[in-house]
Amino acid sequence: MSSLAWSDQLALNQPQIDSTHQEFVELLQRFRDTLASGADPLPALRELIAHTEEHFAMEERWMAATGFAPENCHSKQHSMVLDTLREVLRYAVELKDSEPMQIIGGELAQWFPAHAEMMDAALVFHMQQVGFDPATGTLREPLAAESASISSCGSSSCG
Repeated sequence: MSSLAWSDQLALNQPQIDSTHQEFVELLQRFRDTLASGADPLPALRELIAHTEEHFAMEERWMAATGFAPENCHSKQHSMVLDTLREVLRYAVELKDSEPMQIIGGELAQWFPAHAEMMDAALVFHMQQVGFDPATGTLREPLAAESASISSCGSSSCG
């Protein structure tokens, strides 16, 4: 099982996103530690899901404010991760099946660094280019976002 701990390598030098990412990593590790200890993992999973919903909503607001197209790959990844987390919770609660919980922690630990390095770093760069201040939610030059619209992630897998 791959591990994930917060480090400077995950930092994007954007205070709001770095703080949110650090909290995500800590909550993911708490969930994984709870699973390993044999304690009830549902509270930790629910806390991870609640954080992830707000985390992704924050980034989605920034994308909307800065010209990312709604159908971009970044948003699709957010949607897939949240759908999967919610399904893991449903399996655990309704079906009493804990196997998906055993899998999701390791999968997220592998997924997150690449997502942050590619998708979130591109968002931070884009926000800087259009003069977006995430602390206030304002653009230095509102028209800059219109001309800098992003509709893909730059990957060949984006459609």
